[in-house]
Amino acid sequence: MFRKQLFYISSDHLCAYDWRHGELGAGQAFDASAAGLEAFAAWLEDPAEQRRDVPAYLLADLIEEDFQRQLLPHVRGKAGRDLLARRLGQLYRDTPYRGSTVLGRDSAGRHDDQMLFFALTNPSLLQPWTELLEQLQIPVAGLYSASLLGIALVKQLALAHGHLLLVTQQSGGLRQSYYAGGQLRFSRQTAAIALDGVAVNIALETEKTRQFLTSTRMLERGDVLNTVILAPQAQIPRLELLCDNGVEVAYHFIDMQFASARVGLRHTPELADQLLLTLLARHPPASHYPPGGLARYYHYQRARKALYGSSALIGASALLWCAAMLLGGLDDEAGLAQLQQETAVYQQRYRNVMASLPPAPAKTQNMKAAVTLEHMIATQAPEPGRLLSLLSAALGQAPQVKLAQLHWNAGPPPDRASGSQPPPAQTSQAHAAVPTSLDAGIPSAPPQALRLELDVDMPGNDYRGALAAITAFAQSLARNPRLVVAIEEAPLDLRPSATLAGKSASPAQDGQARFTVLLVWQP
Repeated sequence: MFRKQLFYISSDHLCAYDWRHGELGAGQAFDASAAGLEAFAAWLEDPAEQRRDVPAYLLADLIEEDFQRQLLPHVRGKAGRDLLARRLGQLYRDTPYRGSTVLGRDSAGRHDDQMLFFALTNPSLLQPWTELLEQLQIPVAGLYSASLLGIALVKQLALAHGHLLLVTQQSGGLRQSYYAGGQLRFSRQTAAIALDGVAVNIALETEKTRQFLTSTRMLERGDVLNTVILAPQAQIPRLELLCDNGVEVAYHFIDMQFASARVGLRHTPELADQLLLTLLARHPPASHYPPGGLARYYHYQRARKALYGSSALIGASALLWCAAMLLGGLDDEAGLAQLQQETAVYQQRYRNVMASLPPAPAKTQNMKAAVTLEHMIATQAPEPGRLLSLLSAALGQAPQVKLAQLHWNAGPPPDRASGSQPPPAQTSQAHAAVPTSLDAGIPSAPPQALRLELDVDMPGNDYRGALAAITAFAQSLARNPRLVVAIEEAPLDLRPSATLAGKSASPAQDGQARFTVLLVWQP
């Protein structure tokens, strides 16, 4: 468990304790005087103990502590907080050490909240100690009330009485705290009148407290006030003689040794101070009173520790990441070495296989280039099959048109002479004389040209019908988007500026006309 400093503050002195390894150390008392403050400062600044950074918990057991029960409208949110702050300011305007807790809801009327307001009405009793702690920059975790901390003691001792008055003898005097339903309703401290170490005024003070509770209607007439007295075993027989049970009061005694065992304190103290301090150190609740500026060094310390923790976590994460990357790199290096060994084995096998083969007539690169060229020529070399297929389909749809001659050419169409068309054999020889790589389809498929000489039936010398048939034949070929169709020579030029001229196949072929069509295929 973490180390802590516990300061028990009463009206005339402060008792300091060290909490280490889950155990409460021996206390050291300092009087509320200039000499006591100097001794307390020296105790805090002891270099051997290094107490400057140890969080401190202040437990106040003062007679100037007030408790009031009031009803407040049941309001939530900011409005409820503002209402509560105004009521606290009205009740305790002269002290910063004030607080409140909700006891429950009123059963009648508007079902208002039953509030318990409490405060340390004389802050000057704390001022010398708090100023010293602030001057030395001691991290103060909280300021607590011995009366309110008694709720934890009641739960630890399993005191289930409906109306309970817990009487404890503490450094500040005799503390009487009234609990109803396990909640603190009232607490008062009186000076203990001791005879041979036994507080002989317990019965008298208990009766005063009962009368006060009855007058303020916290205790109804006829209710039994169960008074539980914590005392050492040696004092209980004498206390039993002093405390007689009555109609409205029932006394119960608890040995300090039993209480210490229930709290977890190994030794048995004479006073209840150490019981409360042990409960505070083991399970510190939220601060009963606002510590104000006292807590800033504690907040600084927590923020610093949070930053250190975050830095350590980030550093540990970075180290784990580096370790993972290093292990991954080692695995990759081992895998790379294995792959290199396998590559060397396969290369040696390849060399052995290649050494056993006869010498190749050509290099591998040349063979690859030849295969590439062969594939290119096979897929892109010009051939008239596609054009002839299109022509055959178009002739099938035009029965009036008959093929007379055709001239196929790879590449752009040759210029047509003004005279008669040269023989096909001569055209082929002319192109074959200057072969180019484009003619073979390298690097891309070349265009192709097909010049057609066709005869069209013209019964009764119907030139208009012949022209319609020619136009329909050309349009059927032009439906293919890659085919450019041009009628180079028609059987009859119908332009107004042209001289009437025509050409028939031969005198014997009466009723036919010759025309020429150029087809250009664009891949």
